[in-house]
Formats: sequence, C-alpha cells, structure tokens
Amino acid sequence: MACGWHRGYFGMQVNSPTERRIIFSVWDSGGEAIDRKKVSDENRVKLITKGDGVYTGDFGNEGTGGHSHLKYPWKTGENQRFLVTAQPTNDTFTIFSGFYFHPDKKEWMLISSWRAPKEGGWLRGLYSFSENFVGNNGHLRRKALYGNQWIRTDAGQWIELTNARFTHDVTGKSDRLDRFGGVENGLFFLSHGGFIEGFSKSGDTFARPATGLLPDIKLPLP
Repeated sequence: MACGWHRGYFGMQVNSPTERRIIFSVWDSGGEAIDRKKVSDENRVKLITKGDGVYTGDFGNEGTGGHSHLKYPWKTGENQRFLVTAQPTNDTFTIFSGFYFHPDKKEWMLISSWRAPKEGGWLRGLYSFSENFVGNNGHLRRKALYGNQWIRTDAGQWIELTNARFTHDVTGKSDRLDRFGGVENGLFFLSHGGFIEGFSKSGDTFARPATGLLPDIKLPLP
C-alpha cells in the first residue's frame, strides 16, 4: 500500500499466481466495521466516476466503503507511481480520487473518484504499509521500497516527505518478530516474513535524504 490517508488507501496487490491488481478504496462515515448494509445512505461514500477497465463495488470487514481495482500485471522490481487527490467542496464532503501511472501507456489514468460525506477537509494521517493477508507463506520474505514521496498543498507548493515512523499490527507484537523498516539506497523500506534477522520497535523513526526532484505531473489529471 503506497498512499494511505485517514479515509482510504491506494496501492497494489498480488491476488493469485496469475492475477495482480491496483486497488483504491475509500471508507464510509459512521464507524460500521463489518456490514455495509448497516450503513445509512448519508454515511456512504458514493462513486462519481471510474477509469476504463476498473471494477467498483462495496467492501466490509475492515470498516466499510467503496472499493475499486484495475487488474494489471505489474512487475516486481518496477517502479509504480500513485497519486491521491482531495477536493473539498464545502464543509460536508470531499471528493477523493486515485490516479495510477500506467507503465505500458506511459500516462496517468484515473482509477476512481468517490464523494466522501461528513468530511470537507484535505488529506491527513498519511501512511503506507506492506502486508501478507494469505498467511501460509510467511517463510517467504516480502519487501517494499518507498521513495520520492511528496505532498502538494492547496496553494500549489510541493513538499518532499523525508521522515517516517515505523509501526506494526498486533501480529507483529509477539507472533512474528521478523518485521522491520529502514532506509536503503535513499529509499524507505518495509520488510516482513522469511524468519530473517532484523527488528524495529514500534515508534522507531527513519529519515531518507531529500532528492529535490519535483514530481513531473501536469495538472489537472484526466
């Protein structure tokens, strides 16, 4: 997961030996954790539009909300680029959109845009993560690199993100200790699985060197 914020997340998944996805999801308001059928209409995020070939639907069991994904065979070791935008329309809702730089087409494409109620603000609570949700291949190491991360203010100023704080879920508290993070070749990394040496305490902080290379993104995006 590359771009997370307080209302959703955006990243990539390995879904089977033959299928990979680009996934963008936005949470409902209201606090329902399991069943979206219990979420009132006023608390539901609403799909505004989606990109070509993108599937959209509901999700639950980890909070509830709107889900979207593009089936695309992204390649291990190849840089992937993600961008999330927030467009507050008034004090009551914000439109969140996810854009993916398609490696084959060499251009940005829209994954989806969602109208999030009881919002009206910008992106906050930024985070990234790596997870293994299968569970039966924990003997294999999984590693993700994160670099050249930026935010853009409402005034149009680009600010490079060079500091990060490490955390883990309850599994990393005592069941699995082969999880850690750090900086490698100027990039943040997260590593877990494989029963290898390496350990980071929750709360450890890391700093990567600034690149100063502003994103070459022409706005507005499609």
